[in-house]
Amino acid sequence: MSDISLSKAVRSNLLSLQNTASMMSKTQEKLATGNKVNSALDNPTNFFTAASLNSRANDLNALMDGMANGIQTLEAADNGLSSITKTVESMQSSLRQARQDKSFKGVSFELDGATANTAGAVVIGGTAGTVATGGTSISTVKGSVTLAANYGATAITANPVTVQVGSQTAESITLAATDTIDDAIGKINANANLKAQGLTASKDSAGTKVVLTTANGEAVTLGGANATGLGATGAQTMTMAAKSVDEIVTSINSNAALKTSARASNDNGKVRIENLLTSADVKIGGLNGGKITTGAAATGTSDVGKNTVRGDLIKQFNDLRQQLDRTAEDASFNGINLLRGDALKLTFNESGSSSLTIQTKDGNGISSTNLGIDVQNLTVADDDASLDAVLSKLGDALGKLRSQSSSFGSNLSQVQNRQDFTKEMINTLQTGAGNLTLADMNEEAANLLALQTRQSLSQSSLSLASQADQSVLQLLQ
Repeated sequence: MSDISLSKAVRSNLLSLQNTASMMSKTQEKLATGNKVNSALDNPTNFFTAASLNSRANDLNALMDGMANGIQTLEAADNGLSSITKTVESMQSSLRQARQDKSFKGVSFELDGATANTAGAVVIGGTAGTVATGGTSISTVKGSVTLAANYGATAITANPVTVQVGSQTAESITLAATDTIDDAIGKINANANLKAQGLTASKDSAGTKVVLTTANGEAVTLGGANATGLGATGAQTMTMAAKSVDEIVTSINSNAALKTSARASNDNGKVRIENLLTSADVKIGGLNGGKITTGAAATGTSDVGKNTVRGDLIKQFNDLRQQLDRTAEDASFNGINLLRGDALKLTFNESGSSSLTIQTKDGNGISSTNLGIDVQNLTVADDDASLDAVLSKLGDALGKLRSQSSSFGSNLSQVQNRQDFTKEMINTLQTGAGNLTLADMNEEAANLLALQTRQSLSQSSLSLASQADQSVLQLLQ
């Protein structure tokens, strides 16, 4: 080309056409890509700034997936908490019904009326046999010993009198020579141990004799130098008498060992024994022909059936308690179970400096054990006091569940707020990058039209410039 000489006009028009073609190519590229900056050659500052903004937007967009999964995990935990709360409320309902139920079964027994000088007893809660054994024995007879009428006839010294009920530890009672019969009775009754053993001192109807009465018909042994001053020289013969129905009822109801298993009442002159248990029958022993013996030989036993209504409600309670743990185990999402105590960590920015770790309080998870209502640490007994204690624990468990639900709700709100913020931040970054690199399509379209017009004019101008050279050619022809 360097060997070819072009006129100034042709060369000028050719250069103009080349520039126009180059600008048209760039304009067409902008229209095709939508960007006015497609490489660092176009505008290094805008290109690299936009690339940085887009990179950050992409990083934040990647974190959005973690936030979305976190929200679903929290919703799964909340669903589990809602179900567990309903389960605990159902457990409460079952126990409240059990607490209100009083359909205890009972059996009424007559007294056999025998009052031989033998200690009769009814055994409650024992095992099968001629007389139930292993239970709690309640005496059905009472006994007393009346001391001789020569109280004070023998000189009283400082030596004490020993009083022993049955085979229990003897107690010392110190009498003085000036003591009256009332003084002696008062000192005996003031002894706490004798009182606990069921011994009571009183005067006979004439007011001249000391009468010692034992609650369960035990023998009374007197000893010591002053024993003869009370008209006694050793073990005294007990006068046995059958207890009344009310006395037997009082003995049963005042016995601590039977408080949660049996209750007695006077049923028109009969002793009625109710079974307060829901888990087992109550065995009654010490019977004589189906009657409670008061001294004759005992040959039979009887059962009082359990409260099946209360028992069924307690079984329902235990079934619900097992479902609670199973529900907590199933409340997982994408391998994370917040109700099991798993920790969920959500990252909110590209550097990792902003994050939130979500976990149950103390990290112990939600279970019957951690709520204080598990099988190992909680036994639902039959008595009202035990049911009240369990209901109290269920109330505490509901409080814990509601507190944890509130905590998860707060966490969910934080994550959702951060998710919305991140969406807006991504939009801001992408808009900023677009402002630096995106082309104005209207402007570029107008530029392309102008360049096409310029190209057309340049071609016409080049054609005119070439006509001068053709004139010379015609001269040569």
